[in-house]
Amino acid sequence: MNNIEEIKKLRKKHGLNQHDLAIAAGVSQSLIAKIESGQVDPTYSKAKNIFLALERLQQRDELKARDIMSKKISFIDMNDSLKDVVKIMRSKGISQVPVMSGEKVCGIITERVILNKVLTQPGSAENLKAGDIMDDAPPIVSLTTGFRSLSELLKNYSILLVAEKGDVKGVVSKADLLEQI
Repeated sequence: MNNIEEIKKLRKKHGLNQHDLAIAAGVSQSLIAKIESGQVDPTYSKAKNIFLALERLQQRDELKARDIMSKKISFIDMNDSLKDVVKIMRSKGISQVPVMSGEKVCGIITERVILNKVLTQPGSAENLKAGDIMDDAPPIVSLTTGFRSLSELLKNYSILLVAEKGDVKGVVSKADLLEQI
C-alpha cells in the first residue's frame, strides 16, 4: 500500500478536490482533510478505499493502446518467400512484420529471426517461406489496454497487436511507448 502522505499529492495530480476524492472513496470530506493535515491516521479499510479510488482515477487517465498504436500495419502471408519478406521490411522501414494465414495472425518475423536463420543455415534462404521461419504470434491486446500493461508486455515481446473484435487495428512497439515519454 502507498504512504498516507501521498494522498494529497495524488489527489492534486488528478485535479480533484477533497470532496470529489471523498465521494470516489466512500469516505467523508472531513476525513480526507484530517488525513492530509496529519491530524488523523485512517483505519486500514478507509486508507485502502482512498488508494483504490486514486488507482481507479489513474487508470482512467492512463494512455490506452488506441492512443499509442501505429495504425499503418503491414502483414505478410505465411507462403511469402523470405526474399519477399525482406523486400517488404526494407521498403516499409520496419524491423518486424506479423504473418497471416488467411484472416488469422499466426506468427511474426523479425530481423533477429531472419539473421539467425541465414547464419545457422547459409544457402537455405532461397527456398524458405515466411511460415518456415516465423516466431509465435505476438500478444493481441484490446484498444483499451493501459500504458502500464502495454509496457509490461513489451518487456517480453517485440510488438503487440491491437485488435477490436478480432480485427487488427494497429500495432504497439517499444518505440511507440518511448514516444510517449
